[in-house]
Amino acid sequence: MPTIPEPSRTSYGLALILHAHLPYVRHPEHEDFLEERWLFEAITESYLPLLERLNRLCDERVPFRLTISFTPTLLAMLSDPLLQGRYLKYLEGLIEFTQREIQRTRWQPAFQRLALFYHHRLTQARQLYEESYHRDLIRPFGQMSRRGCVELMASCATHGFLPLMDVQPVAVYAQIRVGLQAFERAFGHRPSGIWLPECGYAPGYEALLEAQGIRYFVTDAHAILFGSPRPRFGVYAPIQCPNGVLAFGRDLASSKNVWSAQEGYPGHVDYREFYRDAGYELEQDYLRSCLSTDGMRASTGIKYYRITGKTEDKQPYDPDRALEQAAVHAEEFLTQRQKQGISLNRRLARMPIIVSPFDAELFGHWWFEGPDWLELVIRKAQHDSGLSLMTLSDCEAMKQPLQAMQPCMSSWGSGGYHEVWLNGSNDWIYRHLHKMVERMRQLADVHSRAEGWQARALNQMARELLLAQSSDWAFILKAQTHTTYAYQRIHQHVAQFTRLYECLQANRVDESWLATIEAKDNLFPFLDYRIYASSPPA
Repeated sequence: MPTIPEPSRTSYGLALILHAHLPYVRHPEHEDFLEERWLFEAITESYLPLLERLNRLCDERVPFRLTISFTPTLLAMLSDPLLQGRYLKYLEGLIEFTQREIQRTRWQPAFQRLALFYHHRLTQARQLYEESYHRDLIRPFGQMSRRGCVELMASCATHGFLPLMDVQPVAVYAQIRVGLQAFERAFGHRPSGIWLPECGYAPGYEALLEAQGIRYFVTDAHAILFGSPRPRFGVYAPIQCPNGVLAFGRDLASSKNVWSAQEGYPGHVDYREFYRDAGYELEQDYLRSCLSTDGMRASTGIKYYRITGKTEDKQPYDPDRALEQAAVHAEEFLTQRQKQGISLNRRLARMPIIVSPFDAELFGHWWFEGPDWLELVIRKAQHDSGLSLMTLSDCEAMKQPLQAMQPCMSSWGSGGYHEVWLNGSNDWIYRHLHKMVERMRQLADVHSRAEGWQARALNQMARELLLAQSSDWAFILKAQTHTTYAYQRIHQHVAQFTRLYECLQANRVDESWLATIEAKDNLFPFLDYRIYASSPPA
């Protein structure tokens, strides 16, 4: 691991964090399922490009430290043989499509250049995925961690929004505990830190984290700024909760550069336009290799236009021009952080830590140039003698005074609290979730030594509960995107949980049906239903 910087020699630290998460979507009962493409798009556009660039930086011995958190649902999908095979089939369809696009655009030089560009990217993605990584994307991230470039952070089981589970603390405990178990099985070691889903925090979580050996977590800015007592150093130094666990607050200024829809970098006119996709613009018969089995249109990732401006008259995308702009934005980002860091250093009379967390899928999927921008930021950062790229463990290890305080309830959602996940579009979910937890705890106590089909049914009940708690379903209902699927998933998990509950009450079950739902949602093979008991196993 790199030497921890001495505050006297460094003006400021920058902790870049990527949070990698997707909801668990796996449908073996269908030959092809549209929402599984969320994973396939993220692999092609985000995870593989990030791996390629970060490995290149490691190989070239460019000094950097980066934190990446992985959710257990994403880890489960990345390691699933069914989804791995389906991803390669998806890639083959896109490669065949780009071959036809090269021919179709032969009299349109600007577009043929892009067709060739995408064909190369997709064939390279196939080579990396199949030959270099042998379909396993978890291992190379683990290898980068062992090389000291990347620190890996855990998250909760199914990305459940914890503050809305507080009425039954065992639900919060189970999300945390299962999440840590999944991380350890994926990467072979216990994590030091955890990403609380949606940065959702409420006072008292630090006790649950300490009991599981977690030393730090990330919050939104106002969790610290409105905590008690008010922090002397704001979000620019870790705060120490009453039990000693550390919290790191998100820096709003650096986040704005990337997140803001109006002022953020991804909206620049030279970058690729996300919303103009060949899958929605060309004839359906021509798109046959890119359509789902039901013939529905879908995003292909083959996008020919740059943002250009708020007009319908979009201009062809120019990858070279976009890369030049990414370099400009990388320089601008570091210049702003330098001014911010030096100013804070003088005012605070200590080395400030600027914590900048982002969704990993922003880089590549939503912001096509994001992985290039990140690589350029890291490369340029080595030339700033006053800057140190750090992980949160690096910050923890520094010998600087800590701020002792109690953070307040918060999230990083719009408004800073809970209205994204609790509003008129989704509030009906929670009465079902609370009842499921109540029943799960009751049965875990009654059947503390279950065996055979009863143990299987109880484990599957726990699985259905965790999946129903995913924050993604409430978010989708609020955003009004893919709402039909979100409704179906919630109703499916509630219904299957309820049927299993009734089977246990009647002391009989259709084992064929039980095997079917076990095979469909097969994540967390280590799951022990007794985690919900009044006295859970150690």
